[in-house]
Order: sequence, then C-alpha cells, then structure tokens
Amino acid sequence: MLKKTIFSGMQASGSPTLGNYLGSLKTWSDLQYEYNCIYCVVNMHSLTVRLNPAALKADTLNLFMLYLASGLDPEENIIYYQSHVSAHAELAWVLGCYTYMGELNRMTQFKEKSLKHAENINAGLFSYPVLMASDILLYKADLVPVGEDQKQHLELTREVAERFNSIYGEVFKIPEVFVPKIGAKIKGLQSPDKKMSKTSSNVNDTIFLTDSPDVIVKKVKRAVTDSDMEIRFDVLNKPGVSNLLTIYASITGKSIEESEKEFCNKDYGYLKTEVAGVIVDELSPIQEEFKKLSDNKDYVQTILNTNSEKANRLASRTMAKVYKKLGLYYKDK
Repeated sequence: MLKKTIFSGMQASGSPTLGNYLGSLKTWSDLQYEYNCIYCVVNMHSLTVRLNPAALKADTLNLFMLYLASGLDPEENIIYYQSHVSAHAELAWVLGCYTYMGELNRMTQFKEKSLKHAENINAGLFSYPVLMASDILLYKADLVPVGEDQKQHLELTREVAERFNSIYGEVFKIPEVFVPKIGAKIKGLQSPDKKMSKTSSNVNDTIFLTDSPDVIVKKVKRAVTDSDMEIRFDVLNKPGVSNLLTIYASITGKSIEESEKEFCNKDYGYLKTEVAGVIVDELSPIQEEFKKLSDNKDYVQTILNTNSEKANRLASRTMAKVYKKLGLYYKDK
C-alpha cells in the first residue's frame, strides 16, 4: 500500500514556541514513518512583514535545526528551505492567474494582518494564500495539517486546483485537511484566552524552545490562574488552569481527566511546579541536540543540500507538467 503524502511548514520569523512544538512539531515526528512527509521551513512567506535580513537568515537556520532536534529524520522526510526551491514562486505566479480577486478579498487572515500592519499592507500579504497553494500543490500532497486560521487558505487551494484541472485535465491532486490524533492548542501563560505567540509583547507569555530551564520555571510560576484554587479543566471560567492542564496532558500523554485526578486536592503552586518540570524534561533533549547541530554546521548544510535536491526534483516534475499544459517552455534545472 502506497503511503499518502503530507505537506506542512512553519514560518521562519522568530523563535518557535512550546505551542508550535506541541501543536505541530511533536505531531510531525509521530507521522513521519506512517506517511511520506515533506516539511518546509517557510521563509518566503515571512517577507510579508519587514524583517531584519540577518535575523531572518539566522531564524531560518535555527528553525531547520529545531526540526531535526525535535526528532524529524532527514532520511525519512524531505526537510528543506522554501527559498531553495524556486518552483514555489514560479507556481505561485501561475496560480495567481487562476485566482480571483474576490476570493482573496474574503480571506480573514489578510484582514486581521492588515489591521496589525497598517503601515505595510502589501501585495504579498494579499496574495499570501496563493503562495501557500503553490507550496501544497507542488508536491501533490494528499493531506495538509492546518489550524483553524489556515483552513480558509486550504479551501482556496482546493478551489484553484479544481479550476485549473477543469481547464487542463488532472494536473494537481486535490488536498484534504489532515486532523492529527494529537496536537494541542496551547495558549499564552499571561493571556490564556489567546494562542501562545512568538510575537507577544509580554516576555512571560511565551515559552520558547530554546528557553533555559530556569527561564521556563520562572515563566510557568508567573502564569495567570484565578482565585478559587480548584484545579479543574474549565476553559470558560478557568482558562489559565485549563491551559496548564493542557500542557501537562500533551507532554505526558495523559488525558485531561487523568491529569485533573492527579492534581485533585493540590494547590496551584504544586501544579505549576509539575508543569514546569515536564516542560523542562521534554525540551532538554531537544536543546542538547540543537546545541550539537549548532556546533556542526557543515553536517547541517549537507543535510539541507541533500533534502533541497529531493524537493527540487519533485517540484520540477510538477512544474514541467504545468508548463506543458500552458504552452510554456520549461527548462529543467
């Protein structure tokens, strides 16, 4: 039986968070032997906001190394930089010619980001979903793990692919949403009503994968809870406590119910100590491996080169077919 193909990626701006790890990276590791997995460091998408070039370059490399340090096997998966495969941009132009302005105008993420970056509402931000569609369709992905904020983009990908196929024949595979068995939605420690974010203005709101054990313990101890001191899962009335229970359950593999029972008759101080402990235990091996990779950049570059070649070969096959259908000349790289 042929394995299905999964495509996913993470933006290269900023440092990955505990939320990114528990919501994506940890899940990716569990999928890698069951599916053909293609994991992209999505650095071209990062250009929709103004970034320091040196910082983006460093963040891109660090994210690639964190992919590896988190357990992704470069022999089993294709792990690469988006910018190393020019076909992403080439196909985005083609798909843009088959995407309607009205469809892009309906994208809620564009509206939200335009409010945040009112000084820089650029065409790239508007056409971001087209590049995302290119990312997915290049590799004939069967399944795409996406969060709630990206489901609209995947639906647009499907619509554009179906439109192209209706004109030129079966060129693109129509991808489906992949709902992983696990993959927790981690909230901010200081703002448990919002997703844990790389860009939070409050340093204590976010745990980064590279935070030291001391920093992790301090952040968790400062986490927002409430005044009634009962440890139970109740997102509406006890969002902070519920978030801590979610983190604990996600790392230990226990259910929320089991976690609640474990902390029955305990106080918030005990809960925070235990949660901080499991986070440190989970991230320490990743940090150690990240340090080893950081000290062996030649080895990392070899992995990157090999995987980029694999990605380019797959992408070239798709582009050759697309160009042939369109009547364009394609020069294989």
